[in-house]
This record gives sequence, C-alpha cells and structure tokens, in this order.
Amino acid sequence: MERLLLLLFIIVAGAAILAPVIMMMDLARMPGDYDLVLSGRHYLIPVTYSLCASVALALLYSVVKR
Repeated sequence: MERLLLLLFIIVAGAAILAPVIMMMDLARMPGDYDLVLSGRHYLIPVTYSLCASVALALLYSVVKR
C-alpha cells in the first residue's frame, strides 16, 4: 500500500512540476487539457501531457530502482 501511495505521489508531483515546462513548449491541444481565460489572456493548461510525462517518469523510476 505504501508503494502505491508513493507511486501516486510521484505521478501527481511530476505532473505539477512538468505542467509549466510543457506549457512553454506550445504543443497542440489534447483532450483533457483546460483552456483558461483571465483578463483577456488565454492560457492552456496541459493536464494530459503532464500526466503522460509524469507516468513515464514514474515508470522509469521504478525500472531504475530495481
């Protein structure tokens, strides 16, 4: 159970850390990404890209850990 919680934490933290980096890459919009308009400015929040990259990093971590 602790390993599952650690993996889940790594995935969520990785998504939170990678979101600004992926936003700067100006990638195409995927399903699950949010559009945010504040004060006339348009922001794309790449939730799907961030979660995919975070899962990939978590899998890489689990492979390297072995």
